[in-house]
Amino acid sequence: MTEQEQHETVEDSPVGWVASHIRRYVRTDGADGGTFHGVPSLLLTTRGRRSGTLRRTALMYGRDGDNHLLVASNGGADRHPAWYLNLSADPTVEIQVDAERFVGRARTATAEERVRLWPVMTKVFPTYARYQKGTEREIPLVIVERASEGSG
Repeated sequence: MTEQEQHETVEDSPVGWVASHIRRYVRTDGADGGTFHGVPSLLLTTRGRRSGTLRRTALMYGRDGDNHLLVASNGGADRHPAWYLNLSADPTVEIQVDAERFVGRARTATAEERVRLWPVMTKVFPTYARYQKGTEREIPLVIVERASEGSG
């Protein structure tokens, strides 16, 4: 994030249990909240596509080398989650994994990448496979690549 963005207010998820998870995560640098039901958890901050406000949520994640993998499942709903719509409009995001914070660029996996990476994420959280079967939309798999120094 830019120097200006570092001083902006970040709005946490309006979902009560997610907001509580975020508060614990931030307060303890991920010592409490770095996993959720045994699954690795990170904090993702996006810029609201309409409001311009920084918005933070907690998500389960997987890894592909140095990249972080996210699934825009929205609990299997027939619509994309707001965080996915936000990063689709502005791919610059901030990730917090435990105490580490960094800027990244988020993008939806290509069809070829998805074939390889979807099994990675269903291994991390098997319920993603059930979510996909329960909706007609293709649930996006997001790759977050760490931004190189001086970019973003």
